[in-house]
Amino acid sequence: MTASARSGVDADSTSVAAALTAAGIWIQDGFLALSVRDALKQCAQARRQRGDFAAARIGGAQSVTRRADIRGDSTCWISPPLLPAEAALLGELERLRLELNRDCLLGLFDLELHYAWYAPGAGYARHVDQPRGSTQRQVSLVLYLNDQWTPAAGGELRIFDAHGGHRDIAPLAGRLVCFLTPNREHAVRETQQDRLSISGWFRAREG
Repeated sequence: MTASARSGVDADSTSVAAALTAAGIWIQDGFLALSVRDALKQCAQARRQRGDFAAARIGGAQSVTRRADIRGDSTCWISPPLLPAEAALLGELERLRLELNRDCLLGLFDLELHYAWYAPGAGYARHVDQPRGSTQRQVSLVLYLNDQWTPAAGGELRIFDAHGGHRDIAPLAGRLVCFLTPNREHAVRETQQDRLSISGWFRAREG
């Protein structure tokens, strides 16, 4: 990971491994160079223009449906052929995967990654990221691409704890959030303006 990626105000000197071990959540501001973040926004726009985004659905493999009242985003998987900025992002996330394996012994072997676009009025109700019957997703991550975000815009990531509390995290441009996936309930609060992120999961092999 680049030196600039380690300068986030929330992370301080705490390593990703220490933060995940202590609280199950790690936040890094200033992830990636500004030029790469801007290029990723352009990648998302290009993919939307050519029709790569689709309305997200919920449910298991045998029954999926669109429920905008529960999940209102549209998504586009990041898969080859990659645009240059996407390849740069995957390179940085590969360094993070190797760091997590070295320091946390998580056995992560690959990454699922997609763009998520929320139009005004959209959100995502409380949920967990692991599909029923699967244990592969071990670390969830989200990188935000929203410039000049204000509290009035809403759209916070709300992460719930085991004691009935929660933490709201603003979707600020360049902010990377990682959290341990198993049993971690979270939601996206209703946004008041277009909200763009890149979300995904580091996966381990099925146990």
